[in-house]
Amino acid sequence: MTIRLYDTSARQIRDFVPLTAGCVSIYLCGATVQAAPHIGHIRSGLNFDIMRRWFAYRGYDVTFVRNVTDIDDKIITKSAEQGRPWWAIGYENERAFNAGYDALGCLPPTYEPRATGHITEMIEMMRGLIERGHAYAADGNVYFDVRSFPGYLELSNQDLDDLRQPSGDNETGKRDQRDFAMWKASKPGEPSWETPWGRGRPGWHLECSAMAHKYLGTAFDIHGGGIDLIFPHHENEIAQARAYGDDFAKYWVHNGWVTMAGEKMSKSLGNSVLVSEMVKAWRPIVLRYYLGTPHYRSMIEYSEEALREAESAFARIEGFVQRVTEKAGETVAPAAEVPPAFAEAMDDDMGVPQALAIVHTTVRQGNSALAADDKEAAVARLAEVRAMLGVLGLDPLDEHWAGESDRGDDLHGVVDTLVRLVLDQRQSARARKDWAAADAIRDQLNQSGLVIEDSPAGPRWTLGPRQ
Repeated sequence: MTIRLYDTSARQIRDFVPLTAGCVSIYLCGATVQAAPHIGHIRSGLNFDIMRRWFAYRGYDVTFVRNVTDIDDKIITKSAEQGRPWWAIGYENERAFNAGYDALGCLPPTYEPRATGHITEMIEMMRGLIERGHAYAADGNVYFDVRSFPGYLELSNQDLDDLRQPSGDNETGKRDQRDFAMWKASKPGEPSWETPWGRGRPGWHLECSAMAHKYLGTAFDIHGGGIDLIFPHHENEIAQARAYGDDFAKYWVHNGWVTMAGEKMSKSLGNSVLVSEMVKAWRPIVLRYYLGTPHYRSMIEYSEEALREAESAFARIEGFVQRVTEKAGETVAPAAEVPPAFAEAMDDDMGVPQALAIVHTTVRQGNSALAADDKEAAVARLAEVRAMLGVLGLDPLDEHWAGESDRGDDLHGVVDTLVRLVLDQRQSARARKDWAAADAIRDQLNQSGLVIEDSPAGPRWTLGPRQ
């Protein structure tokens, strides 16, 4: 058994060999909490949640760190525009992110450090870099000297002479315009912290180098994030950490975007779809299926049609789970192991699309067993399906999803009560052998998007494909 991952730094798929046998350490760049999350934000957390689950299934002890950037230019700008404290904006949106992660079934991280809680560690790193000749202070700012680090830009494969480094306001005193800010001198009215070089606040990149060092040590296995972070963020993290003396990350893993009309989903472009709104219109487990089942390195083009297809595909899986559970008369436990073909797909760079094909194949085999009244075979297939869905975080019988229909923002419970009243009328019509009335009620429900199935336990309804 060897897990293989696409390593951005090597530009190829590599065998995963942990730094410590039996353990995996992962640092994921998490939320910048200047606004509530859209589904593009949550996709990254979801992709790495599946990766984490697979490593755990393979027997690894996983340490998973996902940071929170709770201070940056956009948060400060919003604070000034809204007349609200910067920390109130950050905390509100941090809670919104965590609600989104939880709604879509992401396991909580081992550690979730905030940038502003680690100023001391950042000061220590800057002091060390200045002493080693890799950084310098100027006008209250602290900059990293990119020419002092020979490996700079190896991750993004750029030429230093052609580099255009993003710069913010008030970044004065640079020796080279390509140098980047680790610490920014404060402006009047801005949040700031005292340092040996004057009051100021963190640059975006320094926080992750400092927090990875604190929680994972001088070397760790996997650093993750969206492909848009490769430059400048991850490139600058590497420069800071390695110039400081850390080996830093052994593997770099990046997920693709969620796009609309070919553009990255972004609040600034006005094309974002908020998670809080999506979970009102779609079941969270369906959203997880939609966002989590494409390959993590692929782009997802957002569309209502694609969501409807995901809803229908998951309904086929869920329907099978329900039918076999009713046939068995009890909850069928997940199998101890997933099918070998599923494991092979997951081991190969987290090949979720190929793994999901095994799920659907097993569902079809289980449905054939049900049609043949082969209870034993159907139960065996369900056990395999539950084991596979558990790895993907999509098992509808898992306790996380058990109360999904009772969510305060979900109309499922109300609809269920109304449908049950109508089904009772249909049962009454069947009891008095008024087949025409019973069929008419069923047809009307079908036209409204509900699928009615008569089972040994009584009629059952599910949502059909949306029209």
